[in-house]
Amino acid sequence: MIKSNSKYHKPPLLAALAIICLVCLHGMAFAQQNKKSEKLQQTKKQLEQEIKYTSDLLEKTRKSKQISLNKVKILQKQIQTRQGLINAINQELKDTEVQLTVETIQLKRMSGQLQTLKAEYARMIYNAYRTMNGHNKLMFIFSSRDFNQAYQRLKYFQQYASYRRTQAAKIETTRRYINTHRDELENIRDQKLNLVQSQTLEKQKLDREKQEKDNAVREFSSKEKQLFSTLKTKQQAAQKLTSEIEKIINAEIIASEERLQKKEAKEKKTSAKINSDKAKVPTTPAKLELTPVEAQLSSSFSANRGKLPWPCEHGFISGSYGEHPHPVLKNITVKNNGVDIMTEQNSQVRTVFVGRVSKVMSFQYLNKVVIIRHGDYLTVYSNLGEVTVREGDEVKAKQVIGKVQNNADDQRPELHFELWRGKVILNPETWLANR
Repeated sequence: MIKSNSKYHKPPLLAALAIICLVCLHGMAFAQQNKKSEKLQQTKKQLEQEIKYTSDLLEKTRKSKQISLNKVKILQKQIQTRQGLINAINQELKDTEVQLTVETIQLKRMSGQLQTLKAEYARMIYNAYRTMNGHNKLMFIFSSRDFNQAYQRLKYFQQYASYRRTQAAKIETTRRYINTHRDELENIRDQKLNLVQSQTLEKQKLDREKQEKDNAVREFSSKEKQLFSTLKTKQQAAQKLTSEIEKIINAEIIASEERLQKKEAKEKKTSAKINSDKAKVPTTPAKLELTPVEAQLSSSFSANRGKLPWPCEHGFISGSYGEHPHPVLKNITVKNNGVDIMTEQNSQVRTVFVGRVSKVMSFQYLNKVVIIRHGDYLTVYSNLGEVTVREGDEVKAKQVIGKVQNNADDQRPELHFELWRGKVILNPETWLANR
């Protein structure tokens, strides 16, 4: 290189590197934002599907002149889901505002870098025109000391011309990138406007649903005595079911201990040595002794926690596990040993896992009940209108065992589902798969 002309060959490296870094960082940020946005969109889609389902149920309930407790439950679920959708929209709106700010800053920086590139390119063109016109260029080459220096000076001019073309290409690329960026900004602004409109609309719907729920609760309040009487009867029925389940568990434990005693007696081959206390069936069973097959089944069931299919293909949890305030009656707490699943008329009830039918029975207010054993686990399906299995039947996962009863007083079908392990009542929500 020629020292006297080296000032014309200094590339605007800082500007070029800054552009490359900005493009790379923007690409990474865009990818992360895309991933977050996709997850948020999935959440919104799921919430919108739930709202559509509960809206359909609610519309069918509104057609009836009779106010029902299940209408209040549907409205509660609708309000909860609607609030979740509004929260998701709010989050998306915040993310959009952040993205809009970042994109605006990026665009401003890129525009500044473009101006720097243009200015440096203009200076380079001007200097080249002023000092390296055709005459000076030839003189510069012919004034070389020898052929080697002439060749180096010729290569210098070629490299300089190539560099100018490269810089021109960078300017054009940056210009196109900025134009694309501006389009993205316009799309984000439109998206933000749509989100604000959607948020306003959802809030209006939420206010109407809250008002409808308050009206339904007020109307129910006038029937407080009737509600309290019905609640008391249902709680008694639930206690009877719990008692029956405990009897079934005790019977299973006794049967398993009898099998164990026979096995021990056979192994010892001396029944005379078995004392009378050991031969006697215990009045207070300790725990369920499982066969190898039952133990394997129980282990498989346990491994599927959080993955079990829902006992109804469609529906939502209208009554959660545990103790909760009554949706209408003040200062009244209700206890739920399982979950209630609001579904559609004639909805099929299906098993959540492989097992054996331990009991089929009927109770007032609970209608038909099916209890299925899975090793040392029990699943309980209540409020069935019809049953298609019998005691002792082996069942598969998702096998239909009946249909949900449509209660005349509540107007909407609701399945009660419980899960036990031995004598311990478990929360089914933590075992069922996410929808």
